[in-house]
Amino acid sequence: MTSACLGLGANLGDRAAQLAEALLRLGAVDGIHLVAVSPVYRTAPWGVEEQPDFLNLCVRIETGLAPPALLAACKGVEAAMGRQVRERWGPREIDVDVLLVAGVEMETPGLTLPHPRMLQRRFVLAPLADLVPDWIVGERTIGEHAVELGADDLCEWDEPESARVQMLLSAP
Repeated sequence: MTSACLGLGANLGDRAAQLAEALLRLGAVDGIHLVAVSPVYRTAPWGVEEQPDFLNLCVRIETGLAPPALLAACKGVEAAMGRQVRERWGPREIDVDVLLVAGVEMETPGLTLPHPRMLQRRFVLAPLADLVPDWIVGERTIGEHAVELGADDLCEWDEPESARVQMLLSAP
């Protein structure tokens, strides 16, 4: 099994429920074991600004899947949850991105690891730093990258939504 980190986001419908459902679906995939879930962050839209705010979190997993199969599993969860392809960086029911896979650096037409834009996105680095602050990307840790990117009032920890996601995950 290999450690990996995924980033999840939603800004349509019941965002916390969408995140919890995606986590449950990911955990049900053969070859994926959920290890830890970050707090939830409320985030202003990035790219296309005229849309609802996002809720974002990251999850650390252990996986026996190769990176392309892991990506396919993530896209399968999105499809099963009704994700519609709209404009790039536009609104979405759920988004599941492969951010990091331990020991893997790759660039293919469908998948680049580490995720090519994660170091410029506070909504990825904040929850990722909560989970794996000492994971090295480039020559610095995720925690150092997060500090370098700086505080951003467009990305704030959302305690009630974090509690709600945890409650939904633990419900029978």
